[in-house]
Amino acid sequence: MIVVENLVGGKFVTTDEAFDDISPLDNSIIAKIPRTKSADDAVFAAKHAFGEWSQLTIEQRCDWLDKIADTLESNIDEVARLESLDTGKPFDVALNVDASRSVNNFRFFAEYGRSLKSEKFEMSDATNYVMRKPIGIVGLISPWNLPLYLLSWKIAPALLMGNVVIAKPSEITPLTAHFLGRLCTEIGLPGGVLNILNGYGPEIGQAIVEHPEIKAISFTGGTSTGKIVAATAAPMFKKLSLELGGKNASLVLDDADLDVAVPGVLRASFLNSGQICLCGSRVLVHSSIYDEFMSMYLEALKDFEIGPVINMQHREKVLSYIELAKQEGGEILAGGNVPSKEGAWIEPTVIAGLSHESRTATEEIFGPVVTIHKFETDEEAIEIANCTQYGLAGSVWSKERGRTVAEKIESGMVWVNTWLHRDLRVPFGGVKDSGVGREGGMWSIGFFSEAVNICVMED
Repeated sequence: MIVVENLVGGKFVTTDEAFDDISPLDNSIIAKIPRTKSADDAVFAAKHAFGEWSQLTIEQRCDWLDKIADTLESNIDEVARLESLDTGKPFDVALNVDASRSVNNFRFFAEYGRSLKSEKFEMSDATNYVMRKPIGIVGLISPWNLPLYLLSWKIAPALLMGNVVIAKPSEITPLTAHFLGRLCTEIGLPGGVLNILNGYGPEIGQAIVEHPEIKAISFTGGTSTGKIVAATAAPMFKKLSLELGGKNASLVLDDADLDVAVPGVLRASFLNSGQICLCGSRVLVHSSIYDEFMSMYLEALKDFEIGPVINMQHREKVLSYIELAKQEGGEILAGGNVPSKEGAWIEPTVIAGLSHESRTATEEIFGPVVTIHKFETDEEAIEIANCTQYGLAGSVWSKERGRTVAEKIESGMVWVNTWLHRDLRVPFGGVKDSGVGREGGMWSIGFFSEAVNICVMED
């Protein structure tokens, strides 16, 4: 039994109340989690730490990010083990996606910080100098699907720019955030620079969002929760970044290389059991190659390994959409059943025959369920891809027309002949109901700092 504790001011503390962390692999209790309801102690600790941390040079803070990356990398197998235990995903996925990219996030922003150049703009009679000042205390709230990967994506640039952090991992998957806290104390990260609070979203998550001394909120999670975060933070004039849900399309055009497209689209469909906001849960295939594509896709699916979904409650939600698909006239081409073993397992499910405007094809399911849709022209594929309220990501598979079609997709990110191929310098985020703001490279630097102009008149 793992005992998760809060990290406040460099010390580990717990609360009077606790609740269970349940493994989706077999429904066993794997940890006890503190039920935190107030952010006051963490805010006090963060305020105390801010002065010294913000006064370090950016090079010194880059050195700290490298130290964190080094200690994560030296413990990478344990990070992957904990992530696999908490989320149920296969160890190889936890190692090669979650753990490795968590290391890369800290390493990237350390290197990026060292490359930042001072900005100035010359006028005929004056010079403008742009300074980037830290915001102060920032609140970082991350989801359960990629726990440390997405939390480190926020922590690294926040610390780089001189802020102090109050982080809330998902109450469903707290283990790797707790382990990160342990590692940071072991390497001597100053107390109060990174604080980690555990508990339920409506309790401690809301307390972080509404605390008047927390000046910025970066939230990744569901669109419905994002609306609550925005409604709370916006009237307080906090800086706000929201990375929300998606219902992304994979477009397979008539000139696609199926040897490339089939494994790519399959990975986009079911990696992490479809529980990635960037997953392609709508597969759009040109009618002329539909039969060949589907034969290859369903055959490759037989060897594609997935874990369970995150918990039994989420499994019921996913199963309810499979039943809805049947009611809407869908044909189950593969999966749709619950394996006969303990845990929150669902077979990867492929559904054809649905209208692209059906609920199953337009509402976010966030599980191992994809819908398949035929199209006749590029214009029809674009129309189908753009018909939802979401606009986070997508992919286009084509030898000749991929970029042309990709430019017409209403989405913050589109890959051509690949998927989840990430350059951390580029903007990450969505349009429509998929979020507000961008992360990555200069976009993260901009969010986690206040740009100040100093205009100096020449003699």
